[in-house]
Amino acid sequence: MSVADDAGAVGWAFRRLAVPAGIIAGAAALATTAITLSGVQTTRALPSFARQTGQQCVACHNGFPELTPYGRQFKLNGYTFSNSSSPPIPLAALIVDSYQHTQKSLSAPVAPDTSLNDNPNLDVVLLFYGGRISDHVGAYATGAYVPLIHRFSVGHTDIRYANTARVFGKDATFGVSVNNRTGETDPWNSAQNGYNYPYNTSIFSPSPVAVTALQGRYDQQIIGGNGYVSWDRWLYAAAGLYTGISPKTLDAIGESTRGLNPVTGAAPYWRLAVEPAWGHSSWEFGTFGIALSAFPHQVETAGTDKIVDVGVDTEYQYLADLNSWSVIGTYINEHSSFDASKALGFSTNAKDNVHTFNIKGTYTYNQTYAVNLGYFEDGGSHDKALYGVLGDATGSPTSAGLISELDYYPFNRGGPDFWPQLGLKFGLQYVCYTRFDGGGPNYDGFGRSASANNTLLLYTWAAF
Repeated sequence: MSVADDAGAVGWAFRRLAVPAGIIAGAAALATTAITLSGVQTTRALPSFARQTGQQCVACHNGFPELTPYGRQFKLNGYTFSNSSSPPIPLAALIVDSYQHTQKSLSAPVAPDTSLNDNPNLDVVLLFYGGRISDHVGAYATGAYVPLIHRFSVGHTDIRYANTARVFGKDATFGVSVNNRTGETDPWNSAQNGYNYPYNTSIFSPSPVAVTALQGRYDQQIIGGNGYVSWDRWLYAAAGLYTGISPKTLDAIGESTRGLNPVTGAAPYWRLAVEPAWGHSSWEFGTFGIALSAFPHQVETAGTDKIVDVGVDTEYQYLADLNSWSVIGTYINEHSSFDASKALGFSTNAKDNVHTFNIKGTYTYNQTYAVNLGYFEDGGSHDKALYGVLGDATGSPTSAGLISELDYYPFNRGGPDFWPQLGLKFGLQYVCYTRFDGGGPNYDGFGRSASANNTLLLYTWAAF
């Protein structure tokens, strides 16, 4: 499960909280999943984009942050579409708050001044620079303040050049991006770029430990560049190289360095997808991957671990005036050679495998009301040294469950007269686990069952 962006901030917080080992079966796991920044993804449904283009939210989003074909073209063209030669300053903000209830209370609070259950919370305040810089250059950059830990961090950044040309008699869009997240250039919500479902989760509830590199494990710990091309709005290809950011630099920009496995050397990334379209429908299917080397827990004396991720994905959309449907699915398989980790005692096995599968369907009425239903399943090798220390008695990363969610977007077709670009989202979500970190009953060895982590989440996004 992924959710959230921009922040090692919350990961940093949970690593330093004094929560006894073994209880919660997941306080530590929170710090190792893709759920980082207060469980909220930095949505690209930005009022600064709306002000720049003169478009309503529904032009770019099928219930934000899911992109429409127009939204994907806006991103591929470097955020430069504009209805004015002098667009407004591309600044925006997002405030997220939530209320959480877990089926069984935690054994200890996850932070000072929080409860064992039923926590209301101001999750995060996000500041954005998002929009056109020149005719062919645009940027998307974030900063995040997390009130729970009183910490500010520099978040995801994407600066890109984009242009168009005729190739083999067809229109092509090509670009170059400098960014700090694998898959940042990807225009779909199905794959590995941090915009995949669920778009919001609770930081007060345990989360499964299994997470692949492409689901955000190295977000904001790396920097690199991608080149990409979209040909005839049908074929998309991207490739690039990343490398790790030094722990000293990460600390300076507010990112966590606790438990850090620094990426070293060049990490190649690739992406290939096709998206045929007809009538109100479009259907994307593709593949992607990355290969990297990392020092386990910043220890360089034993060499590096080698990690290779390969994924496949698909996204179908039917977008009409009143009724819209989408189905999004992703499968990622990760192979790891843990020679360094095994030598240092961080891993039991010299080789491990993790795989994750996510699928969700959404029905949206009048771009105002949405019903979502998703299924997720994680699995992989048993490794007591790698997973057992996270409250997992089985040493297995296997988890599975269902996510149901109701969403309400009151201003998707335009805000009130006094604030036409105001964006609001209200979400009511329920996560139901059938397995959690390798088991059902007593999966952690301390009497906690998978269903104890079932979570009801009420949240709001306010973008302006």
